[in-house]
Amino acid sequence: MALFLNASLSSTSKPHHHNLFKSKPSFSTISATPLPLFLGGGPYGQGVTRGQDLSGKDFSGKTLIKQDFKTSILRQANFKGANLLGADLSDADLRSADFSLANVTKVNLSNANLEGALVTGNTSFKGSNITGADFTDVPLREDQREYLCKIADGVNSTTGNATRDTLLCN
Repeated sequence: MALFLNASLSSTSKPHHHNLFKSKPSFSTISATPLPLFLGGGPYGQGVTRGQDLSGKDFSGKTLIKQDFKTSILRQANFKGANLLGADLSDADLRSADFSLANVTKVNLSNANLEGALVTGNTSFKGSNITGADFTDVPLREDQREYLCKIADGVNSTTGNATRDTLLCN
């Protein structure tokens, strides 16, 4: 946990500029204030899920409605059968994550890296923001690919890959 230290100096010498550096400083006030952590929000306890390394974490079958995973590292995380309705996965590293049978409806996947993620079964991306998302090597059903190609836009700022290209859109 990061701390801020607030210190004030006092001097016993006369307030003449030429004596300012000759006096010995003393700490009259020291206070430590913890910096607030950004709680991830959503139903996954009150744990911090934003900007965290949650690689390999098992979220299978969990209700994660509106959960905030923005900028988190979620490599090989298991979201199988999870309900991620309205979750924020923007700028997240989702390489090789398992989204099979997950509800990814209205999820913010902008600028997310989903390289090699698994999205088999009835994974739904309806209403999701995929601007700048990288879907390299993500096996999609043809109807999923067609839907995503209709809304695909942008370039992933980390990988440099265009979303349309990674989806193999025509």
